[in-house]
Amino acid sequence: MSERLNGEIKRRTDVVGIFPNEAAITRLIGAILMEQNDEWAVQRARYMTLESVAPLGDDPLSCLPSVTAA
Repeated sequence: MSERLNGEIKRRTDVVGIFPNEAAITRLIGAILMEQNDEWAVQRARYMTLESVAPLGDDPLSCLPSVTAA
């Protein structure tokens, strides 16, 4: 994953070419990292189902009943 992220940073910095100062580079790389963090958070959420999260709760009302095959 880090190779892909490094490649994306390199691609975007190559597009810009010359940066006016170090702060501009920091802003660009920070925006790329924030975007990647959002993508990873969404991907993680896809794999979490209600059934897998329900046992984590302390409230007995939030627990789901077990599903039986019909």
